[in-house]
Amino acid sequence: MTVAENVARVRARMEAASKRAGRDLGKVRLVAVSKTVDVERIRQALEAGVDSLGENYIQEAQKKIEALKHRVSWHFIGHLQSNKAKMAARFFDWVHSVDSLKLAEDLSRAGSLQNRILPVLLQVNLGQEETKFGAQEEEVFQLLERMAPLPGISVRGLMAMPPFSENPEDSRPYFRALRVLAEKVSRRQITGILMEELSMGMSNDFEVAIEEGATLVRVGTAVFGSRPPK
Repeated sequence: MTVAENVARVRARMEAASKRAGRDLGKVRLVAVSKTVDVERIRQALEAGVDSLGENYIQEAQKKIEALKHRVSWHFIGHLQSNKAKMAARFFDWVHSVDSLKLAEDLSRAGSLQNRILPVLLQVNLGQEETKFGAQEEEVFQLLERMAPLPGISVRGLMAMPPFSENPEDSRPYFRALRVLAEKVSRRQITGILMEELSMGMSNDFEVAIEEGATLVRVGTAVFGSRPPK
């Protein structure tokens, strides 16, 4: 299948999932994950209507951003090292993977230096996996209260990656837990903290994520096809 056909198929699946959940498809954004994807295939996705791209590595993304002249919304979705915060704030429109106060502070300084406010999401490690980054659930409220007054960034919601499973239904409890956590944060009414976005769901489970309230789904393989082996 072509990239355009893949995009159409993903959109149809997103629409069906939204209808099952009684949600408006307009409330869910497709972030096409273009990690390791060449610029030509990315252009095909843009021509098919994709308007948001997700990348995991700063240097790889920089070349694509410069080639495509920033004609799309760029989302950083991988683990971000603090020493790359300045570059992330320069090249990206969103950072989904803020996982510590130090990183939030570094992005805050970088955003302020560039006279911008960078939308960010707090990554939560709901599966408590040692191999994944993210704040522990019990740390979330304290972290958000300390992030709230930081200039140069705006906390817009939460992000999570559940433990991988071949069965999409295995992800549902984690997606539901993230939504419930966001609702708890909203009730806390922390000044400067918004819970507008839930970044959750990938190629194998984005439909379940939408049913549980995702507003940003990070879909790579279903859009661009299988990646070449490393």
